[in-house]
Amino acid sequence: MFPIRDHNPSGRTPYVTYALMAINVIVFLSYVGLFADERALSRFFFDYAAIPARVLSGDGLSTLVTSMFLHGGWLHLGGNMLFLYIFGDNVEDEMGHGPFLGFYLTTGVAAGLIHILSAPGSTVPVVGASGAIAGVMGAYLLLFPKARIDILLILVIIFRIFPIPAWIMLAVWFGMQFIGGVGSDPDTGGVAYWAHAGGFVVGVVLTIPLWLRLGGPGFWRRTDGHPPHPEARYTSSSIPKVRR
Repeated sequence: MFPIRDHNPSGRTPYVTYALMAINVIVFLSYVGLFADERALSRFFFDYAAIPARVLSGDGLSTLVTSMFLHGGWLHLGGNMLFLYIFGDNVEDEMGHGPFLGFYLTTGVAAGLIHILSAPGSTVPVVGASGAIAGVMGAYLLLFPKARIDILLILVIIFRIFPIPAWIMLAVWFGMQFIGGVGSDPDTGGVAYWAHAGGFVVGVVLTIPLWLRLGGPGFWRRTDGHPPHPEARYTSSSIPKVRR
C-alpha cells in the first residue's frame, strides 16, 4: 500500500519542492556509476553519508546535510521523490517557498540526529531524504488531516486504487515506522526507522506555530481539514493512466 497522488494540487507552483526533487535526482545520477565498484562507493559514502560514530566524534558534521541528498538505489530514490511530490506542494504553499526550504532542511538534520542518538556506536552510513520528507508528512497531517489521498493497494494479483483520508494513511505509516524502530537494531543497518519517526514528530512540532497563526481548530473548520484549493478531478480506474 502506497500513495500515488492527492486530490488537492497546490494553488501555486511549488518551486522548492520541484528543485529539491531535481537536486536529489541529479546528485544520484552523478554517482550512480559507483554502484559497480563497491570500494569506490564505500569511500564516497564515508565522505558524504552520515555515520553515527563519526558524527558523534565531532567529525563530518556536514554529512547531516549532504546525506539528505544521497540514496542507496533507484527504488530508494523513486519512493522518496514520490512522497515528496505528493505531500510537499501543499505544505510549501502554506509555508511559503523560503520557510519551506528551511523547514525541510531542519527536519532532515533533526531526523539524522535522532537516528545517530538511537545508534551512537554504529559505523553504518546513513543516506536518504526520508527524514526530511517524514517532516513534510508530519506537517501535512497537522494542516490537512482530512485531505484525500489515493493509495494503490496490491494484494498478490489484485491492484486497486481508492481514496482515504490523509490522517489514516499517515497514521498507519507512522505506526509502521515506530514498530519497525522498536523491533530493529539500528547498529546493523537497514531502514532508519527512528529517523523517519523522529522526522515526522519534529515536522508536526515545527508546524504548530503556522497552524496556530492560521487559526488552529478554526483553520480546520474553515477548510474541513483539506488544502484550501479546488479538488482535482481524476477518472476512476484500477490502474493509473500515464499521460504523454
